[in-house]
Amino acid sequence: MIILFMIATILLIILVIPYTIWDNKRVKIVNEAIVVKELPDGLHDFKILQVSDLHEKSFGKNQKKLIDQINSLEYDLILFTGDMMDGVNSENTAPYFRLIEGVKNKEYAYYVAGNTDPSNYDIDQGQLVKSDFIEKMEKRGVKLLESIEIIEHKGERLNLLDFELSILKPENGFVVANGRVKPKYSQTEPYIQYHNQLLQELTQMNDEGITIALNHYPVSDPRVDQINKTSYYSFGKYDLIIAGHYHGGQIRLPFLGALFIPEPFYRNGGFIPPRNRVKGLWEYRGTKQYVSAGLGSSDAINLLNFRLFNTPEINLITLKKG
Repeated sequence: MIILFMIATILLIILVIPYTIWDNKRVKIVNEAIVVKELPDGLHDFKILQVSDLHEKSFGKNQKKLIDQINSLEYDLILFTGDMMDGVNSENTAPYFRLIEGVKNKEYAYYVAGNTDPSNYDIDQGQLVKSDFIEKMEKRGVKLLESIEIIEHKGERLNLLDFELSILKPENGFVVANGRVKPKYSQTEPYIQYHNQLLQELTQMNDEGITIALNHYPVSDPRVDQINKTSYYSFGKYDLIIAGHYHGGQIRLPFLGALFIPEPFYRNGGFIPPRNRVKGLWEYRGTKQYVSAGLGSSDAINLLNFRLFNTPEINLITLKKG
């Protein structure tokens, strides 16, 4: 009996290894229709393409496979939700830059940084300037989302917000919130002063249209509760939050799902997370959130820098009138 078990285990490993290699090289398109209450008629069927957690991975020569997938789709807005790079000091920008160079529809294209991306800014002779990485990205047609961007579509308005900035109260001034990686210059006067200006921009937003907040990190249920309990932050009225970071669990097992997600707000540190809080759409306290499982993988756990039973994905979100 033991011999049969060992043989079955070896055969399973032999089958799983080539499947995993093949599966990590392909990309699936995940379609998600999201009902938004009081969605204006002009935004019914508004399409958002989300690309997340590339981690410098290539899909085909010069990203051809991934570029062809994206260019085959019709969408109104494309969002890059962080971790395009695989380390804050990495200079291997080619996988990301070749991707955005090949994307045709960048009329509305925005990016928020993840925890493995280079800093958004640098301090140059006492002045805050956009980093070389951001400058080169924006020259290729993808804009850094800093505070609020207003998208006009068929006479209607969509407000796109930076989530971490939006939970701050202008009267209290700018601080680096818990959900954002603190850059080395976070305590400098130019950085604080500039972000106070960005914070003031949010006060000019009115109730017109719908509001979508963008973040690299999902906003877990415990963090929502924490934000609501403190007087320093203010959880706004969001029609939708869009995030990445979890990789859908990266290592998944049949019937069990994700074994781990990087979520410090959970008591068990993210091990054996709630199955309905790993990827896709969920709702908590009246706010809907959509989380992409993304494209790449990280080496947060040694020797596990691959995805298991977790096909890389891009996400096409369609807003529907409810």
